[in-house]
Amino acid sequence: MSGVEDWLGRVSAHASDLLDRALDRQVRLAVTGLSQSGKTAFITALVNQLEHACSPDARLPLWKACDRGRLLGVRRVPQLNAHIPSFAYEPACDRLFGAPPAWPESTRGVSEIRLEIRYRPAGRWAREIATLYLDIVDYPGEWLLDLPLLRLGYAQWSAEIARTLQQSPRMAALAQPWTQWNPSAADPFDEGAVARMAAAYTVWMRECREQLGLSLLQPGRFLLPGEYAGAPMLQFLPWVWGAPQGKCAEGSLHARLEHRYEQYLQHLVRGFYREHFSGFDRQIVLVDCLHALDGGPECFDDTGRALQQIIRSFSYGKGNLLQRLFRPRIDRILFVASKADHVLPEEHANLVSLLQRLVRGSADVPRFEGVASDCMALASVAATEVARGRAQGEVLRGLRGHALDGTPLLIHPQEVPPHAPEAAWWEAHCEPFDRFRPMAMDRARPMPHIRMDAALEFLLADKLA
Repeated sequence: MSGVEDWLGRVSAHASDLLDRALDRQVRLAVTGLSQSGKTAFITALVNQLEHACSPDARLPLWKACDRGRLLGVRRVPQLNAHIPSFAYEPACDRLFGAPPAWPESTRGVSEIRLEIRYRPAGRWAREIATLYLDIVDYPGEWLLDLPLLRLGYAQWSAEIARTLQQSPRMAALAQPWTQWNPSAADPFDEGAVARMAAAYTVWMRECREQLGLSLLQPGRFLLPGEYAGAPMLQFLPWVWGAPQGKCAEGSLHARLEHRYEQYLQHLVRGFYREHFSGFDRQIVLVDCLHALDGGPECFDDTGRALQQIIRSFSYGKGNLLQRLFRPRIDRILFVASKADHVLPEEHANLVSLLQRLVRGSADVPRFEGVASDCMALASVAATEVARGRAQGEVLRGLRGHALDGTPLLIHPQEVPPHAPEAAWWEAHCEPFDRFRPMAMDRARPMPHIRMDAALEFLLADKLA
């Protein structure tokens, strides 16, 4: 009986979802970004700002529906998709408001949270009170980087990895534990050997991310396997030992690796697209530009390539009624340079300019399709405040906060280049940008932020008109 009830629940939720889409009173907002870009903190802060939007302490002047008094209230309500894990909002708040405060745990898989927004529409003939349901979906950007693999066969993907190793001596050096295997394509398949080499390949991906600061690493599920940890379809690796001559026999090492690659695409990449990604209406992509600068030229270029891969994977376009019901598409996309509180306010324009340079070219795709897109610098939870300090007899503006280990800091942060840095900048950039933990906050009041109201205006203004 429980299976029947579960099926009936899904049918009911799907019918409700279709009705809301038909009436244009639902928005599925997807939030993603590369590792450590602040996705969990962003969603937590977004929900926090919405729940406090009608309180006297709200500071959201750039969100017109709120500033003009048309917003009546926002509350969390049960999500429709009971088979998807709920976003861990309360645990994230516990960490942010803790003593000492700390950043919430990173995204490990897909989760969502639903909000009910009550408002008074603008316009003389509008209904007196209207409702918009906002479904916020959190998912790892690493999974999104796998979507371009759908255009590549196993041989093509393997050739790309081999070419990457040839072009990057540092990546090649880290890859030696698995590249030195050097098997023959016709060798019989050895389950144990493949499992060990796939594990070594996964370690290589993790080291490229942690030591070199790289993001464009595939397959992304190797780094964040979720419930598929240990599954055979996550135990393969690219063939970088020379293309085999002719078609390999069934059961050979190369044939079985190719089969697992195809199973990965079929069940995980296409499955993720069908179940989640194809249903998104609006998208936020968070980018830690300061991390890209700290990592050096190779990391900076890799971040740009990863963003281009992400943007080209989106399904764009404004849908008519039938498309909104059955083929919802992303019609607004916001690129966010996160951690704007880690540099002085006068550097925010450069931060936006740098982000625009990273997405330049690939951002032409949504514009060509008539999709609204924008870039902005924000801090979902401001961890610093502007202060003044004295250095070498001179009074300077700086940032006051606490380092991740709790050490009090008063610093004058480095300047942010407005474009892709040249060699002289990289040579002078010896120290990384300082990282801060959250400030002590009162749980009864909204979290301090930078431009979260601007993000809300861009994402929801047309739906609350």
